Amino acid sequence: MREALRIAVVGHSNTGKTSLLRTLTRDADFGEVDDAAGTTRHVQSALLRGHGGIEWFDTPGMEDSVALLEYLDHIAPLSERLDGPARIRRFLDSPEAHGRYEQEARVLNKLLECDAGLYVIDARDPVLSKHRDELALLAACARPLLPVLNFVHAPGHRAAQWRDAMSRLGLHAVLEYDTVAPPLDGEQQLYARLAVLLDRHADMLAELSGALGRERAARRQAAYRLAAGLLIDAAALHLQSPPQALAQTQALLRDKIRGREQACVKALLTLYHFHRHDYRADALPLENERFGMDLFHPQALKDMGVQLGVGAAAGAMAGAAVDLLSAGLSLGTGMLIGAAAGGLWQGVDRLGKRLSGKLRGYRELSVDDGVLRLLALRQQQLIEALERRGHAAREPIVLPQAAQWQSGPLPAPLKEARSRPEWSALAEGYVDDDRRKQQLASLADTLAQTAR
Repeated sequence: MREALRIAVVGHSNTGKTSLLRTLTRDADFGEVDDAAGTTRHVQSALLRGHGGIEWFDTPGMEDSVALLEYLDHIAPLSERLDGPARIRRFLDSPEAHGRYEQEARVLNKLLECDAGLYVIDARDPVLSKHRDELALLAACARPLLPVLNFVHAPGHRAAQWRDAMSRLGLHAVLEYDTVAPPLDGEQQLYARLAVLLDRHADMLAELSGALGRERAARRQAAYRLAAGLLIDAAALHLQSPPQALAQTQALLRDKIRGREQACVKALLTLYHFHRHDYRADALPLENERFGMDLFHPQALKDMGVQLGVGAAAGAMAGAAVDLLSAGLSLGTGMLIGAAAGGLWQGVDRLGKRLSGKLRGYRELSVDDGVLRLLALRQQQLIEALERRGHAAREPIVLPQAAQWQSGPLPAPLKEARSRPEWSALAEGYVDDDRRKQQLASLADTLAQTAR
């Protein structure tokens, strides 16, 4: 088994080193993040497993590099012709490494133990002499360094100035990686640049990068399946209500749909390794419930034994249910009984319960198409926001206000779900059959393809 690659994350105080590791490890609880400088005081590690893996080391910020470089020149003058690591080790053996420069000593000692380092830069800061002295000290450790420009989405950032400064110091491989909103291919870029600097580990880094890319694709697919499950459950939910309890049934319907959306949101946040407070949800508006029955989707009738368009019996079967709803029991019941006796309509018992409720004056409620569109839009927006959110982000996700998903007809799987109340996990008699699985997968693909 290959040993993990060891990489130290180094740099000035408060540049986002811990934030970078939170994002790379997808662990929003790693380390401690604060606006105050010097929050990280000790070296902390995190292991990214797979294909050998990478062991990351979060180090304290370097705060007094100007004075330290002068001290190093004093105890290890260039006239002695010591190489860089030998000069650094002389410093580490000095009393000041355990006193005034203890924090810097921890950084340099860890970098000497590692295969490479990521030098994290706050791209909002001006390039100062202290940064050049930091890089001089780090370069003396003789380990490959990859500068990482953080906060490149902030207004007025100085990324171009930093790139120029790095090239003057011979550091031409520079990565822009905003820890709050990292690029979708940010990990691939990071490992590609590390592979150039660490040629012996290039194959392992390529394997790790590929594995992470596949995980990201699988995570996105799983997210849209969760969203599709919510929509199928919502579209298929039908509640029957006697006239005197209509208001209570409407409230129950709304509570069920709101609760189902909250469950979906929780599952999405867990899938992407975020916390509940990372998303600030507005209440789902639920008005204008639909009244009426969705009985005649072609696939639903086919599965019950009615082959539409084949023979007179099929037309009589469908017509029987229409008669039952429109003209009472006279013609419809006889045809329905005859069809059942002939074995042409299977599953009539389930449908019969709904029809009998209709005859007794019950109203059947389901959510309006506009609510389904809004649910779809909200899940799309949330998934795409989670895809682009770094685990260093501290402001909650707030989705833009929208009244509709899109105009036009609903996707075919939702139309069919309207006729299949047994497909809703929110109601009794839930059936997760092959057809439901097939339509859920189809709807998940549609949601992913139409995401903004």
